[in-house]
Amino acid sequence: MATTVDELSLLEQGRTAQTAARQLAGLATEVKNQALLNIAQALEAEQGPVLEANRADYQSAQADGMNDAMLDRLLLTPERLTGMAQDVRGIAALPDPVNEVIDARTLANGLAVERRRVPLGVIGSIYESRPNITVDIAALTLKSGNACLLRGGRESRRSNLALVDLLRRAVAAAGISPEIIQYVANPDRSLVEAILRMKDYINLLVPRGGPGLIKFVAEQAAMPVVAGGVGVCHAYVDRTADLEKATNIIFNAKVQRPTVCNALDTVLLHAESAPGGLPAIARALSQAGVELHCDHRALSILGPETGLNTHPATEDDWGQEFLSLTAAIKIVDSLDEALEHIETYGSGHTEAIITEDKAASERFLRDVDAAAVILNASTRFTDGGQLGLGAEVGISTQKFHARGPLGLRELTSYKWVIIGDGQVRE
Repeated sequence: MATTVDELSLLEQGRTAQTAARQLAGLATEVKNQALLNIAQALEAEQGPVLEANRADYQSAQADGMNDAMLDRLLLTPERLTGMAQDVRGIAALPDPVNEVIDARTLANGLAVERRRVPLGVIGSIYESRPNITVDIAALTLKSGNACLLRGGRESRRSNLALVDLLRRAVAAAGISPEIIQYVANPDRSLVEAILRMKDYINLLVPRGGPGLIKFVAEQAAMPVVAGGVGVCHAYVDRTADLEKATNIIFNAKVQRPTVCNALDTVLLHAESAPGGLPAIARALSQAGVELHCDHRALSILGPETGLNTHPATEDDWGQEFLSLTAAIKIVDSLDEALEHIETYGSGHTEAIITEDKAASERFLRDVDAAAVILNASTRFTDGGQLGLGAEVGISTQKFHARGPLGLRELTSYKWVIIGDGQVRE
């Protein structure tokens, strides 16, 4: 296959990112933190061009028929930019993982042996719709000593270019090469395949988007990929659950921001808790505009209720990531049945149990195979910022090399440091 001019430019971006990454790896923490503080300040003080670019993206996407969930992911507001600035300041406040000693010991022969964290090099990401990802990845890779090569979707191109311009200027003002942030501005889809072949320049690739994009990248990439982000999230209301607590948790998990991967999709209720708990849960969700897809047992319980937005569930509702104000509801007869349903239909993202039974909670937390398992709290807490990571590059539903939100430490590897005093091997 002939290499096009655009692909040559892309390869040059890869080489430039690698060179910049080597320089960044040795920078003092104070310098990196100053760059992050510059970024945060710019996100608050220079919102005009970013919001104008985002407005143009949003209007184009809306005219093209983009659905409401994707439009919400695309949208930037002054409040969201301020929130992004706060996340960046949070990253600046975190310990620098580079050169952190993971463990150390002295061997019988006198050798001092330790492992130290080191940057991975260049982090690549291909993502859709969400321009906030541009800031999250740039900030996390900067603090962890990595360069980044980013390729956002066509629908958010103007927003991303405005953000990248802001980011690069803020980084340069701290004395760091702006080349640590590379953005592939050409929206040609053929360049995605070219990025997937850049194993000599990209050390780790993180796709962010729908199942189709993630599957394509995971199957086609020549370099290591951390894939995930598809969240089919369940909340199981156990027989001993505090029903008021359950209602509040489920409402927050579904309604607080329904278009993201850690939003609740399916509510499982134990048959003993359903008669007392389901009507209040259904009323709260319906009042917020949630469409409820209920199995026949749930519909029987809710039959006398009026004003509820209920529909019979189908097999397709189980295992569905709705990304909208839609939820599925199923009645189960035991914890075992709930665990079996989650094992069958879950995506390995986030699963929650609401219970006052210590044995049930311990079994659920032990046996559910997911990146995050939660007791008596909303699924919306599976988030790098909420878990004290500042932000996240993505959420991995894999088990190698990282699982769950990818923060600073997940963007490092380690090297062995061996210190001797003349020892030789016999």
